[in-house]
Amino acid sequence: MLLRAIGCLLFLTTGMFAMAQQIGLFTNNNDIGAVLHKGATTYTPSTQTYQLSGAGSNIWFNHDEFQYAWKKMKGNFILQARGVLQGKGVDPHRKFGWMVRSSLDTGAAMVAATVHGDGLTSLQYRKTANTNIEQMISGITGPDMVQLERRGNQYILSVARFGEPYVVEQVSDIDLGEEVYTGLFICSHNKDVVEKVVFTNVRIIIPAAPNFVPYRDYIGSHIEVMDVANGHRQIVYSANESLQAPNFTTDSKSLIYNSSKGYMYRLNLSTREAALLQTEPVTRNNNDHVISFDGKMLGLSSRNDKYNSVVYTVPVQGGTPKQITPVGPSYLHGWSPDGKYLIYTAERKNNNYDIYKIPAAGGEEMRLTTAEALDDGSEYSPDGKYIYFNSTRSGTMQLWRMHPDGSNQQPVTSDEYNNWFPHISPDGKWICFLSYQKDINPADHPFYKHVYLRLMPVSGGPAKVIAYLYGGQGSINTPSWSPDSKKIAFVSNTGM
Repeated sequence: MLLRAIGCLLFLTTGMFAMAQQIGLFTNNNDIGAVLHKGATTYTPSTQTYQLSGAGSNIWFNHDEFQYAWKKMKGNFILQARGVLQGKGVDPHRKFGWMVRSSLDTGAAMVAATVHGDGLTSLQYRKTANTNIEQMISGITGPDMVQLERRGNQYILSVARFGEPYVVEQVSDIDLGEEVYTGLFICSHNKDVVEKVVFTNVRIIIPAAPNFVPYRDYIGSHIEVMDVANGHRQIVYSANESLQAPNFTTDSKSLIYNSSKGYMYRLNLSTREAALLQTEPVTRNNNDHVISFDGKMLGLSSRNDKYNSVVYTVPVQGGTPKQITPVGPSYLHGWSPDGKYLIYTAERKNNNYDIYKIPAAGGEEMRLTTAEALDDGSEYSPDGKYIYFNSTRSGTMQLWRMHPDGSNQQPVTSDEYNNWFPHISPDGKWICFLSYQKDINPADHPFYKHVYLRLMPVSGGPAKVIAYLYGGQGSINTPSWSPDSKKIAFVSNTGM
């Protein structure tokens, strides 16, 4: 009995110690190498931010000295964060970033995404233990967005000044072993000094398997809310399934979203608890659902026994849906501000997918676009003067707008990306949209890709990146602005 009691005590003590060491996403933290001043890592749950303080003479040659917040990982992964050094600093080569190591030894083989105090940015690597570091210098200086991705023995550095696209460098044939130490670091580059860095938007992402089958194989989801003014993101809900397309309710208290299983949910943003939204017998809903401007009604797109997707409406609190479009496929994207019309993407009589309009109470539908192209993602401006949409008619997927009767169709964007789902802020000043890279088929909007959320003035002008995420289909298919035009809700993805 005594031995059992001692064993239980040791187990409990060990478990408590392990829990005490957990720091947000990371298992532990410690100094690497013979630093003169002890470093530290703290995590603030309310803001989901990390602060690292650390000393260390350098990360260079055949050994390293720095503060490290880490966890062990296997397989492929993507590491993302936004980092800002605190204060003027002492040495211009104080540095921060992401690091992957074969061990916690000072001379371990490693790969690091490194940003220096003077702006120098590089992909550093030590191929084998106790050998000198090599590096590839990035073409960008002074980035704060830092991403490091592992694909087998390939490591990809992506860095940007917030608001700009990534600049990419990569190195291959770096074998650090299957299980590696992965985490954030800071090094003062001066053994007598302690420097600090603050990290926000920290994400550790397990990507989908290369052979995953879309609409059959899913990975986990984070529902996130972002402050548009400063780009700060917070995860408000996570699940080990595909959650899609969060809509703010008009009181800003909840988000309405769907799961790939076909159900609708309401997430209370105060309690962070999700509840099933009653829509029976319509329970095969997809990510094309929209709340009316007055907040009273919810439009759904859902499969029935005859059509792949038709449009329904239901009270926003839930109830028995009413079928609106007579046939399918019909994919809802917008309400008119006065609540009288719904607009949606539909295919009729072997035509292309075009944008249609129908009375919200039901009735005869009107075809608004006729181009030999895919037209999708239609949404009214809050003043009702325009319908914004995306179209492949120029060869890539770009944003367009037209009058509510379908006249005066004009391009809004014409850049190298494939741009999807324009969402107009409630104050009518901004367009937020999803951008795929140019190697994506313009007619496709796939799951699980590196994508940007971008923002541009409604009046015109350059678009800036406001979120760097792993997502795509389901991330921001529906109007996702908060009623005060200050926040955006969206979904990012990761294996859990």
